[in-house]
Amino acid sequence: MTVVASNYARKENDLYQTEPWATEALLRHFPMHGRTVWEPAAGNHLMAEVLREHGATVRTSDIATYDRQHDAIFDFLIDRPHREPSIDAIITNPPYGKGNRDAVKFAGLALERCDGFVALLLTAKFDFGKTRRHLFADNPRFWAKIALVDRIQWFPGETSGTEDHAWYVWGPKGTVHVRCMFWEGREPVREAV
Repeated sequence: MTVVASNYARKENDLYQTEPWATEALLRHFPMHGRTVWEPAAGNHLMAEVLREHGATVRTSDIATYDRQHDAIFDFLIDRPHREPSIDAIITNPPYGKGNRDAVKFAGLALERCDGFVALLLTAKFDFGKTRRHLFADNPRFWAKIALVDRIQWFPGETSGTEDHAWYVWGPKGTVHVRCMFWEGREPVREAV
């Protein structure tokens, strides 16, 4: 697949809704049944709905309200909530920002604020680069990358997404895990035998 410019004019606090299949791709490898998950960039709750359908209790927050009310309104990158939710995981599609700087900051804060699982939906090349070693190569909590072989369509219409994405998964503090790489799409990807 070739990455092309989308020609989409971005605006502040824009809403990027994650198609349900992308969250299901994560849950095939890391089920959240019975866990309490914080979705801190919840948008219109598409990801939260999939998590709930798969048995998770979900707390939502975001910087703005779109069509759905959140449990809390605040900027995850700037504000610290008065009382952080009691959670087992943070799962979200965070804002990326210029050069992915907001996403790097978001990942660091998520790992600080959650001793359990952290799963972030980011660009497929997010783990490239020496300035992110603290999140991946030098971080024992980093467990897995799930490359999405289909592109996410962020906005309604006939066009598909213009960039490749992946889930990055960090495990609970103090656990040891062999790092894994998976490939998933709209339908489960079966490995050849």
